[in-house]
Amino acid sequence: MTPEALKQLLEYVAQGYLSPREALNKMRYFDFETVGNYAKIDNHRQLRTGFPEVIWGPGKTPEQIREIMQTMQGRNPVVMATRIEPEVYEELRREMPDLEYYREAKICALDRRYRSAEPQSVGVIGILTAGTADISVAEEAAVTASLSGFQVKRLWDVGVAGIHRLLGNWHLISDADVLIVVAGMEGALPSVVAGLADCPVIAVPTSIGYGASFNGLAPLLTMLNSCAAGVGVVNIDNGFGAAILAGQILRVGERLNRKMDQD
Repeated sequence: MTPEALKQLLEYVAQGYLSPREALNKMRYFDFETVGNYAKIDNHRQLRTGFPEVIWGPGKTPEQIREIMQTMQGRNPVVMATRIEPEVYEELRREMPDLEYYREAKICALDRRYRSAEPQSVGVIGILTAGTADISVAEEAAVTASLSGFQVKRLWDVGVAGIHRLLGNWHLISDADVLIVVAGMEGALPSVVAGLADCPVIAVPTSIGYGASFNGLAPLLTMLNSCAAGVGVVNIDNGFGAAILAGQILRVGERLNRKMDQD
């Protein structure tokens, strides 16, 4: 149930077109909806948090993913599934020909929105990577943010080993309202960016690196110990979580601006 549908339902009750009991029956799946004996879809999540539930792909069979996506499609303009391998996508699209696949991000999506050139939400999310090997995690963030209605600008392979590459693209840092910085190895790039930027920086450590990087633990600790102010850190390889956090920051800013206009 979208916010608009809920508002209309409450107006029908207020105007006497629906009884409270009838409205209650219409809202019986308001909290969750059961799919088979293996999933309970949280249909209320977008009303609570601004973002609908997203399907985590690993550990689910293609049949389970398909049934969950098809159930969610009737209640959400966009349905996403993350960490979908190419062979799983090939199985899914046999029965869902409209399914889109973002190969680098490993995201599947059913998107029935009107395709407008304009983003649906205010603000620019800039996404940077230290190296080319970090792009898959960065693309997970970029696709998640785009499907959530935000404008995204990408800048790849600008790590500290050649810092002039970053400084030569200063315009992206200055234009962004939130920055997501993705890095493996020692994970130094977010600290450098945060020392240059006047907006929040979300650091994403990746599992890219030699043995002493401990599959992302070393960059995670570097980012947590950043001496630059204004850096928030998400878990290793968590591009999805970084995008949602960036979206929440922008939406709070938009909400505060509306309050100021009303005052």
